[in-house]
Amino acid sequence: MTDSLVQTLSVLFAAVVFPGGIFAITLGLALKGFDRRVFARLQRRVGAPLLQPFYDVLKLMTKRTLVPENANLVVFLMVPLLGLASMGVAAAMIPIPGLYDPSPAFGDLLVLFYLLSVPAVMLMLAGSASGSPFGGIGFSREMAIMLAYEGPILLVIVSVALKTGAALGQPICLSLSEIVRYQQAHGAYLFDPWMWPAVLTYIAFIPANLGISPFDIPEAESEVLEGPLIEYSGVALGLLKLTSAVKSVVVIGLGIVLFFPNGPEGLFGLVVFALKCLVITVCGVSVLRAAVGRMRIDQAVIFYLKWPELLGIASLALVAMNL
Repeated sequence: MTDSLVQTLSVLFAAVVFPGGIFAITLGLALKGFDRRVFARLQRRVGAPLLQPFYDVLKLMTKRTLVPENANLVVFLMVPLLGLASMGVAAAMIPIPGLYDPSPAFGDLLVLFYLLSVPAVMLMLAGSASGSPFGGIGFSREMAIMLAYEGPILLVIVSVALKTGAALGQPICLSLSEIVRYQQAHGAYLFDPWMWPAVLTYIAFIPANLGISPFDIPEAESEVLEGPLIEYSGVALGLLKLTSAVKSVVVIGLGIVLFFPNGPEGLFGLVVFALKCLVITVCGVSVLRAAVGRMRIDQAVIFYLKWPELLGIASLALVAMNL
């Protein structure tokens, strides 16, 4: 077996089985189960079983996909597949200390930055292709909020890349594996005061990218009836739910890699990684959902163009001063 064939098979395995694909779907649905359970308990309800997201997806996979008469058939059906495929590749780019280093064939941190925006673009296409006026409203809301949070997260990525690159004697370091190894040897950025603005910016980025309260404006059920998802059903809707689950793992996992990858290695390191994802989900998603109501779209856009943007700029300035 040639080296190129071995590399191709290892890349496919990473994207389809571990740490992307099956592993990311399982972890993502489990995180959603915990999120729903904790959210319900905070509201003094019993809540659904922890495995309810698995049951929901399995049920959707047995149903027929209905396509509206005035929908663009090709785009309507391709959007869920492209969204899930992009997140499978993105999940395969997240290193797990001591257990998995992503292949250089996947690309670097900048490629992951672009992949993070793919589900939002797919959601916009879904709303546009459905032919529903509620889908169109969801499209415009998703585009507005995505443009607002893309700037701050790019500033965070550049700050981390510059700081690691300077420490390694390079102009900039875009390799996630090297960022992890540097923090394992010299301490996590989470405990470096120079990086705290970047940490706060990333924390603010999580709910908007995952589409949860107070930034669940594009899919607001009480206003636009799930917006871009309103016409989806059956297998197509199930694939969109799986995309959302894998995106949770990618966004939270990227935060762990950028700021706190330290911990044991090997299989125990994998368990610690999953526990970190769980803690961030409970503290950063469930508690936030239960504590605050939904913003208006103009409030959300102004918020991201003001506070996270300023924090991102401050992070970049502090890193530049500390080089």
